[in-house]
Amino acid sequence: MEAPEVWLRGPIDHIPSILQPVAHAIVQSGEEVEKLMYGFPNEKLWLRPAGVASVGFHLKHLAGVLDRLFTYARGESLSVEQLAYLQSEGTDTSNEVTGAALVQRFKQQIQQSLNQLRDTPENTLLNPVSVGRKKLPSTVLGLLFHAAEHTQRHTGQLLVTVRILTS
Repeated sequence: MEAPEVWLRGPIDHIPSILQPVAHAIVQSGEEVEKLMYGFPNEKLWLRPAGVASVGFHLKHLAGVLDRLFTYARGESLSVEQLAYLQSEGTDTSNEVTGAALVQRFKQQIQQSLNQLRDTPENTLLNPVSVGRKKLPSTVLGLLFHAAEHTQRHTGQLLVTVRILTS
């Protein structure tokens, strides 16, 4: 019997109630990606069926976008390393990394994100923060919510691309 979706399993330990949906969404994505990528052939990581984004891109982007959005939620600017990673997300690195390594990086980023959620005081959620070089306005809660929905969006796109490539 398959476990219910993460949001139906109850609260994730030590995460404020208001942030449980964020935690549930990113944990759900992590579980779905790990299951989906099991046995996926590395030689197909960078294929782009019908011109859509590759599996490799989605895997790199999932980790990268969580890292970046949670950085902004802390009120910080991106580091040189984060900007370089952003530039590399669409790059074929099949000679350097495997699908399993990309999934592992995503899982590590999920754990870092959960730790940050645990450390986020509820009274800071409506604090204004700026996003990107243009310093666009948001709030801590807005960034965390967007991180969750953006992760879910790319998980869905990854699912479709993997199914096309393995059918």
